[in-house]
Amino acid sequence: MMAERYDCTQCEESLYGQKYILREEKPYCIKCYEKLFSHNCEVCQELIGCTSKDLSYKDRHWHSECFLCTKCSRSLVDRPFATKDDVVMCTECYSNEYSAKCHACLKTIMPGSKKMEHKGNSWHENCFTCNRCQQPIGTRSFVQKDGNNYCLSCYEKQFALQCVYCKKPITTGGVNYRDQPWHKECFVCIGCKQQLAGQRFTSRDDFAYCLDCFCNLFAKKCAYCTTPISGLGGSKYISFEQRQWHNDCFNCKKCCVSLVGRGFLTCKDDILCPDCGKDV
Repeated sequence: MMAERYDCTQCEESLYGQKYILREEKPYCIKCYEKLFSHNCEVCQELIGCTSKDLSYKDRHWHSECFLCTKCSRSLVDRPFATKDDVVMCTECYSNEYSAKCHACLKTIMPGSKKMEHKGNSWHENCFTCNRCQQPIGTRSFVQKDGNNYCLSCYEKQFALQCVYCKKPITTGGVNYRDQPWHKECFVCIGCKQQLAGQRFTSRDDFAYCLDCFCNLFAKKCAYCTTPISGLGGSKYISFEQRQWHNDCFNCKKCCVSLVGRGFLTCKDDILCPDCGKDV
């Protein structure tokens, strides 16, 4: 009885007594397997045979002896590596070539290590320190002044002005009034406590007032409408014998014609134009 044939799936040559490789349970002779399935090395362009180790990365293949750093030629087998524009490098060469340099120690910040960044500059985590206390800032708030970084506590001790009202440091958003520093939230109307930063205000006896409070407390009242006459900001009014009127309110009591810049008569508490005054 003849033995069952065992041939190469591709060339159908007998595999008895020959080396072969199974792929998906199909046998191939070495020559056919390499022709069909082996890859060419990225560096030497030679076939990576069955007896050689095939190192692959993103559909690229190397002989183990060809898998070297492009810069320093050290073997990358079992070592970390990085790529830039398809160029393979060890992490040291990659870092020296492309990684950020620490703004403090000027050394390379290695890939994978933690770094701090601010306004285009980078630091090692342990190099990103307060210029005053030398403690790492980490993720805490900080202030940059004259190219140096300060934790808030040190900045306040060294540079910050103190609010004349609450006596606490002003780190952001201060107001200067009569050459004295205030927090925005501390600089308020003495009457209604509304913040005055960014709006018109006036003062009396060294106290600051919003316009509404100042007018209600100190302004003269219009003899006609009884609302305050501020006189601030160039607003015009008429004054006559201890009485004042808004320009718009200085009208004849009978015919309502404006008397601004015209002659007028008085009748008790009323003012009249000359025509209406003839009838009195």
